[in-house]
Amino acid sequence: MGNQTRNERANKGRPHSGRADGLSVSIIGTRGYPSFYGGFETAVRHLAPYLADMGWGVTVYGRGEAISSQSDADKRIKSQITWGLERKSLSTLSYGATATLHSALRKPDVALVMNVANGFFLPALKLRKIPSLVNVDGIEWDRDKWGRLAKATFHQGAKSTAKYATNLVFDANAIGDRWRDEFGRDGVFIPYGGNAPNELPIEPGLKHRGYVLMVARLVPENSVDVFLKAAEDVSRDYPVVIVGSSGYGGTMDDKVADLQRRNQNVTWLGHVSDDSRLLSLWQHAGAYFHGHSVGGTNPALVQAMACGAPVVARDTVYNREVLGGAGVLVQPDAASISNSLRLLLGDSKEQDRLSAAVIARASLDYTWEKVCHAYHSELLRLAT
Repeated sequence: MGNQTRNERANKGRPHSGRADGLSVSIIGTRGYPSFYGGFETAVRHLAPYLADMGWGVTVYGRGEAISSQSDADKRIKSQITWGLERKSLSTLSYGATATLHSALRKPDVALVMNVANGFFLPALKLRKIPSLVNVDGIEWDRDKWGRLAKATFHQGAKSTAKYATNLVFDANAIGDRWRDEFGRDGVFIPYGGNAPNELPIEPGLKHRGYVLMVARLVPENSVDVFLKAAEDVSRDYPVVIVGSSGYGGTMDDKVADLQRRNQNVTWLGHVSDDSRLLSLWQHAGAYFHGHSVGGTNPALVQAMACGAPVVARDTVYNREVLGGAGVLVQPDAASISNSLRLLLGDSKEQDRLSAAVIARASLDYTWEKVCHAYHSELLRLAT
């Protein structure tokens, strides 16, 4: 009877219909819905309502303390909280394990799994004949923030993902190249998206195109150390605004706090969960520094582009792919960063040119409508 019911549900969502009426999807591996923590959570805030619009029954697994109590959360989305250990090195694994096991018992028609660390638990889905679409994220085992054991764990999780996932999502073509070379697995390219906001009021105390902005998690691979050295110089003449935290406190947060104490032209806002405020900061920035060195398409970079922020980015294969020539690329040293930021802040025509270029680039290839449709299409294909 159970299999018959599932087949009946599947027949309602044949790919040619374009809808998924009667089908169910579990989203595993984020902090929940709605949450404002990072890239995965940003994606889910857009994707979950879109999937509901397309007829899916959507369950998002998460962590109780990370879920916003905002009243505008889509009531069609079921938020399922499971148990886990809130530790830097154990949270992803523990919450991923309990969420995957709970989902396996519920037996949705398909599971969308974020992060290869959850690859260890994919056999539970496979045993229950639940197809899985796994967003592999960046190359976690290359990130400086992880110790040797954590890097080995992520790499082993990637091997398990390559073995047990039904299909993979690469958020950048360069990530896909790495997976084909190292694990022999192909997948689908689905990046992150951005929304072009209406004109927003500028943050009090700042001037349009008159300040430097950095939005990043405060971890080594995001070039935070060299940016802080560059900020020491740039802040002599221009305001510098820093958004983000490490998420767990520590040395990097202390360095930013110390810079703010010593320099009245530096403002550290910490983690900003107010979308309008963050979009305003990007929209009015004179130069947005993007120092991410690993990972694929970065959601902060894509959203900054959609807002029209003139971009100065660390020169990496990923940032080159996303910008497509629409930004300034720099080497990861304080002198190069400082020089490029100063040149851009002093040239309004170049600011306008780069702003128009990134808006055009984002609207062509990095919109949430295209991203969500791509996820829907692939989930529907796997479910039916």
